[in-house]
Amino acid sequence: MAKISSPEYEAKARALSEEEAERLLSRMSGKLPKRLQKEKLTREEALAIQLEVEDEQLEEWRRNMKELNNNIDETGKFKSMADKKSKK
Repeated sequence: MAKISSPEYEAKARALSEEEAERLLSRMSGKLPKRLQKEKLTREEALAIQLEVEDEQLEEWRRNMKELNNNIDETGKFKSMADKKSKK
């Protein structure tokens, strides 16, 4: 199923400078560049979808980093599995 951009991200895409838009376009991967090339998407739609994808990836990265940081003790070392089990 084709991903459709939300109006919120379309507005963000319209607000991008030309340089910001080029940088965003250069980071596209998967089917998105092909859909843009075959003119199945407008440039603005492709930018909006890419912005949304990157926001989703950033949120996932933040969750992963939070999980990692929760597994680091006060000395900066990763807590062992034994430590985790003993606290349960």
